[in-house]
Amino acid sequence: MQFLKSFPKKTGVITMSLLSILLGVTAAIAATGGIGSGIYGAAKISEAKETMESIKTRHEKNIRRLENTTKKTVKTMDELGKFELEILRSFDDFSNTIEQIQNKPIFKEYKKDGVVLTKYDGINLKEVSTGASVILKGLGGGAALGTAGGFAASGATASAVMAFGTASTGTAISSLSGAAATNATLATIGGGSLAAGGGGMALGSILLNVTTLGVGLLVGGIIFNIVGSKVSDQVDEARKQVEENEKKINKICKYLRDLKSTAENYTVSLIKARDRYEENFEYVSHAVNDLKKTDWNDFTEEEKIATQNTVLLVELLYKMCQVNLVNKTSKDDDINTVNHTAVNKSINDANSILSHI
Repeated sequence: MQFLKSFPKKTGVITMSLLSILLGVTAAIAATGGIGSGIYGAAKISEAKETMESIKTRHEKNIRRLENTTKKTVKTMDELGKFELEILRSFDDFSNTIEQIQNKPIFKEYKKDGVVLTKYDGINLKEVSTGASVILKGLGGGAALGTAGGFAASGATASAVMAFGTASTGTAISSLSGAAATNATLATIGGGSLAAGGGGMALGSILLNVTTLGVGLLVGGIIFNIVGSKVSDQVDEARKQVEENEKKINKICKYLRDLKSTAENYTVSLIKARDRYEENFEYVSHAVNDLKKTDWNDFTEEEKIATQNTVLLVELLYKMCQVNLVNKTSKDDDINTVNHTAVNKSINDANSILSHI
């Protein structure tokens, strides 16, 4: 005779009441089939209960680790994304000031020591500034966590603000939510093909699978065959699933920690470039807006150098805001990787330019 029982869905482990029922059934079996087999069955179920509690605790610990690591990384990426948007928004003051200067030279493309920056484009910078301002307002309206970080991760900050800035109305971009926020967030931590909505969906699926691990084993319950002695097989299967998903979680957490560290380093580089930009722009703004110098020929040599440096730093910052921190994987069953090559190149370029100013 075989008796099949399952864990209650709410607890994922055998409750004392269910254990009592199972032990009662075992006692009945013992009365007709021998005391020895009954005691053996009860011992196996008690041992299985303890083991399953241990497996469940291990799984829950892994999930908490994954959630905490994800939150920290998304927070750092959001801070970077917002910082980039604030930098781009600040270009409005620069554009308004520089365009007042008459007879100024043409600021050409910069090429030196392997660093290439495009020539100054006042119209483009105005559009970028407008778009950044709109997006920042949207972020302030309750956009999903990870949205700003998603732009930074995919290198879409500059291109996104261009798209938003040239929109005919603000109604469609008053709030960054829904699909736009989801795709931006997945660009930060998602994997999968580029066809899967831009950011990829694989990691989102992995996270979902991990957090709902073992529906049939840990939540739905193990099926105990008391007489058939299958308890150990089911426990082993549960342990195997936890171990497999722990490997996935370890891989994801390693990636997220790497991304967080990279974002922090990149933010430091951006701050250095931004500070140098503000230092030079303050000099130019004072000459134009306070001293009312609007003719290049009236500028002192120091003011001319400050203006040229400011233009160069604007182009540097604009390029830095276009760097994608994340390489999107082309595999549906894999996760993204950190774009160390592009990030390190951008940081080195910034250091090179700052050393010459």
